[in-house]
Amino acid sequence: MSKSIGEIKAEFEQAEEEMLPSLYELYRDDTRSGVRKLIARYQKEQEKLAAERERLEQMRIFEREYERFAYICGIDEVGRGPLAGPVVAGAVILPKDCEILWINDSKKLSAKKREELYTEIVEKADAVGIGVVSPDRIDEINILQATYEAMRKAIQSLKVTPQLLLNDAVTIPRVNIPQVAIVKGDAKSVSIAAASIVAKVTRDHMMEEYDQTYPGYGFAQNKGYGSKEHIEALKKTGPCPIHRRSFIGHFVKDS
Repeated sequence: MSKSIGEIKAEFEQAEEEMLPSLYELYRDDTRSGVRKLIARYQKEQEKLAAERERLEQMRIFEREYERFAYICGIDEVGRGPLAGPVVAGAVILPKDCEILWINDSKKLSAKKREELYTEIVEKADAVGIGVVSPDRIDEINILQATYEAMRKAIQSLKVTPQLLLNDAVTIPRVNIPQVAIVKGDAKSVSIAAASIVAKVTRDHMMEEYDQTYPGYGFAQNKGYGSKEHIEALKKTGPCPIHRRSFIGHFVKDS
């Protein structure tokens, strides 16, 4: 007696990825439409995974080029442009054999996917570092220098000392570690992409908390960027303690 479609579906669901081809072979002569659809769905998913792994291989090009270094650290920042809140940098050292599917430039991912990947990155990474520079400090030294400072803080907070830094587009001053600046690196390097996700999720959480402390500006939604809602609130209410005074002169007099 042949197995029911439900029983076959359970076999597919419980099978390890490498066992799927044998199941395709086992049921390839089963003409029931439910079985044919089941096989087609899993084959399509495997094709999608194969394409994703090929994409990831392309994102490991710099990690492979510098594989002589035991600990390669990706560096990226988020929060250069907002009117409010800190600038945050992430530093991530991934194991050489680490596979994190769907990792990409944080700007290309949904908030839900970033959260999922953040958890996986933190679980799998050899080390994760965060650097935060406040709005007051941004006003004091300017956003570029504040970004460099956040990156240095992120590196210093790592529990493992990196031997090479892969940076998104910049060379960080006053860092005695070899560096490689990669233009659009968050889309070209898994290490930098991981750092971009860590930085983005960390800063987003901070801005959501600030929204509770300073309601009315929409920080949970706009994350401090100059949305229409944010600018209108700024003009009506004036700045709060996390606004960057050097950024809001167009909207608030005597800022």
